[in-house]
Amino acid sequence: MTDYSTEADARIVIDDLLRQAGWDPADKSQVRTEVPLRDSIPVLAEAAPLFETAGRSQANEGEEASLGRADYVLSDQRGRPLAVIEAKRTAIEPYTAKQQALPYAKKIGAPFIFLTNGELIYFWDYSNDDARIVNSFFSRRDLERLIEMRSMRKALATIEIPEYYQRQGETRQLRPYQRDTMQALDHAVELGKRRFLIELPTGTGKTDLVCLYAKRLIESGRAERILFLVDREQLAKQAIEAIQDILNQYSSYWLRPGIVRQECQITVCLLQTMISRYNEFTSGYFDVVIADECHRSIYGSWQTALTHFDAFHMGLTATPCAYIERNTFQFYQCLDDQPDFSFPILQAFREGYLVPYKFATGITQMLAEGVDTEGQTYDPSEFERKWTNEDTNRKMMQEFDRLAWENYQELAPGQKTGPGKSIVFAITKHHAARLAHYLNELHPEHKGQYAEVITSDVADAHDLIRKFKHEEYPQVAVSVGMLDTGFDCREVLHLVMCRRVRSPILYQQMRGRGTRTADHIQKQKFIIYDFFGNHDYFNDSDTDIFTGSGGGHAPVPAPRPPGKAGDLVELGLEDEWLHAVTYVEVGPEGERVDKRDYVSTWETSVQAAAEDDPVIRKIRQEELLTEEEETALAARLNTPEMYFNEENLRRAYRRPGGTLIDFIKAALGSFKIKPREEELTENFQAWLVAKSLNPEQAQYLSLIKNRGIVSGHITMGDLFQPPLSILNAAELGVELFGEKGLKEIIQDLNDSVFTKQAG
Repeated sequence: MTDYSTEADARIVIDDLLRQAGWDPADKSQVRTEVPLRDSIPVLAEAAPLFETAGRSQANEGEEASLGRADYVLSDQRGRPLAVIEAKRTAIEPYTAKQQALPYAKKIGAPFIFLTNGELIYFWDYSNDDARIVNSFFSRRDLERLIEMRSMRKALATIEIPEYYQRQGETRQLRPYQRDTMQALDHAVELGKRRFLIELPTGTGKTDLVCLYAKRLIESGRAERILFLVDREQLAKQAIEAIQDILNQYSSYWLRPGIVRQECQITVCLLQTMISRYNEFTSGYFDVVIADECHRSIYGSWQTALTHFDAFHMGLTATPCAYIERNTFQFYQCLDDQPDFSFPILQAFREGYLVPYKFATGITQMLAEGVDTEGQTYDPSEFERKWTNEDTNRKMMQEFDRLAWENYQELAPGQKTGPGKSIVFAITKHHAARLAHYLNELHPEHKGQYAEVITSDVADAHDLIRKFKHEEYPQVAVSVGMLDTGFDCREVLHLVMCRRVRSPILYQQMRGRGTRTADHIQKQKFIIYDFFGNHDYFNDSDTDIFTGSGGGHAPVPAPRPPGKAGDLVELGLEDEWLHAVTYVEVGPEGERVDKRDYVSTWETSVQAAAEDDPVIRKIRQEELLTEEEETALAARLNTPEMYFNEENLRRAYRRPGGTLIDFIKAALGSFKIKPREEELTENFQAWLVAKSLNPEQAQYLSLIKNRGIVSGHITMGDLFQPPLSILNAAELGVELFGEKGLKEIIQDLNDSVFTKQAG
């Protein structure tokens, strides 16, 4: 921690932070410093500036009793006070200056206060809430918008919850549990809660629900700008489609890694993109942040992209409570590890909102004794070689195809084309290619269009997804990792598990691809063809549904934060691709390329193209791209022979948060991986913002975090060793947290901040 030992030192930093938020400290129409306040000054809302120019020489000290001086006053475009900033030196916890700043703000009619020592910033809307830590100052527009929304605020109870809404060209009726969710959120908002966690099973309309609720917040004057954060491109596409259907009266766009930021009301963005771009926004830019599959996004760098924004945070998850990490509940301020609203999957099946399933019986079991190795790290290609071959692959597809054609009209009497939409989950890209080949061999009349491989290396993968969802063919999609979560196709009748699954969350996500209702084909049920016995591992059956919290008999692990290297809970990425495996699978046949060779070839190719490719030249010159330029560039790079795309590059660089633009800049030498100390400091700040701590506790943890940065973790023993022992850290920590609480908070700090990150 830099010691800005004087207030003047802190102000140098504060001026810079103001510039980052769009203020010009040299422009007195925006920012005034050392502003004396007089008790004779009238408080008039529409008055010109109600304070004098800084400088003691201008004060008529004998005429009026001075109430002191404001360190900074921020003004709106008409010169009216917006906020007072109280500046302190680093050694002083800024929260303690609340009562010093309050008379200033009240006297001049400034509705907001910032308290800062150059390192910590508190934002205080003193008429409505207590001061809370934020990542940055707010811009002038942010503060003006807050005032404007406040003037338009309505009680949520006065806004009618709609019975029907338009979606995908059809009129849909709001379901009872969706109405119950909205009422529960209304209640939480009116009580002053700012973070909300919603657990709804896959297929129950989370995206529609949250769009309808976002509209409700806008109409009640509680929101103007909304951010949707997702972790997969397919989820981003689905979100933007839902927004443009349900929220079509508001401007919206998808913020991609290299494109120019637009001033729209609704922004859809991948977490991976926001990690590298959140500093372009002030903490007050968005009023609502919606995180889909939020249980993956609250650790380390991912959490930084969330907590940067001082907003209403709405977390959506399909993961049952038993498998949600405790940190997720803490982040969303949920008591007793319970979401703000939960709709159990068993109830959804009972009430007909989800379609039930059954398992195909009598099929070949590929699973053999000894297949389960200790731990989660294994080589997928070695697994494929050991447990499948041409005969077994062909036999699996023959059995699936025969049974699917026999059953599809019973599953959905209105399904005209056989065998109905099907998803095959393969082990590797090579495996996916072989399975699709065998299926197309069974149906030569369709000339290779009966089954399609959908992976990141296939040209126009998203166009193939569109065709699978909306056109007659392909009937079967064979994929690795791309369709197991976040993929929505209501007509799916068959799920084919040709791979091992040991994650209870992933298993339930994959199973959820078939649970959506489809009345237009009279969908009654779907079938799971489990060639690797995954449902036996989870004791999942037609009559005893595995839910992770009561159904089935697989043991429920105690919730825990990620602790092992590579255990990337936050994005659900597989360990084996990021860490243990030394190769990248590329191309439709899944050719194995050494990661170092892949990176080397990538960097050489980009450097060579930088001379001739105008888009790469723009990136080298730090210019932002248009959406069309970025899309065209991604298509040009993702072609034979090397199939350069984000998924492959993330695996090669072992950077799960990287974007295509980041990797291009890395190849050009203009993008450097953040120093470990800087990344850990940012992660700590994000973790601190997410906690409900009093100022003394926050200051204490800021002090001991440096030990974790140096050594990679903090132990109780460190508190008794210099330099922490000199500061009496052990006794102070017990006083602030209690002995048990101190151990728990240090463990949480180690797990959430100092866990080894990928790369």
